[in-house]
Amino acid sequence: MTGAAVAATLVATATPALADSDITLNNNRGYMTYKDSVDVFEICDMNPDGHGVHGLLTKTGEGNVMHIDDGGDAGCDKKGYNVDSAKYRMSFFWDGGGPVLYSKYFSE
Repeated sequence: MTGAAVAATLVATATPALADSDITLNNNRGYMTYKDSVDVFEICDMNPDGHGVHGLLTKTGEGNVMHIDDGGDAGCDKKGYNVDSAKYRMSFFWDGGGPVLYSKYFSE
């Protein structure tokens, strides 16, 4: 085998292991995580400061398809959403102001 053929074989055999990938956006206020293997989004407010954190899931061509928030209660919140082959992007923000964090675009 040539070096190129070996490299192509390694890439082809490694690709299925990369199929599931989790995404996390976080800052000092909390975090939002997408668990790809079960299509569940989790959001957690880490500061008891009277403000909450919010997350949005945006689907290209459709706009916001899911909103999740946490704050003012114990524990984190979870919500399921079936991510398909379209392009999606997560955004995470604190309702007390400040920057919005965005994920890279992703799909199933």
